[in-house]
Amino acid sequence: MADGGLSRFQRRMNAIPKAVREAVQPALTKSGEETADAQRTLAPVDEGQLRDSIQVTLPGQATPKYSQPGGSRVAGENEVIVTAGNSEVRYPHLVEYGTSKAPAQPFFWPGYRLMKKRAANRIKRAIGKAVRENWGD
Repeated sequence: MADGGLSRFQRRMNAIPKAVREAVQPALTKSGEETADAQRTLAPVDEGQLRDSIQVTLPGQATPKYSQPGGSRVAGENEVIVTAGNSEVRYPHLVEYGTSKAPAQPFFWPGYRLMKKRAANRIKRAIGKAVRENWGD
């Protein structure tokens, strides 16, 4: 147990059938799109580059350069990433948190928090359904 249970967790994750992992993809995608829509709705502008920069990155794809939070990276196998910003729009964090001369106008994290429970429930249902359907495989 020197690894804190990591090896046990990895064995359990590797035992999940590929069909179950694939069956979760639509739920992940829909949840990511709903979260991005909520963030676009909460954005402090009705249209424009900031709102258009909110993107959903699907598994295997790379997030836009200079996106927030975290910059450019590739989404994992069962991961959907929602980001704001790109190489043209490098200021979403300034809008979200404010500056010494402009008040904060949060849109990203409130949109995430608003959709988090709904997304988690959808993903859990999809996992449960996929496991029940593919248990004997």
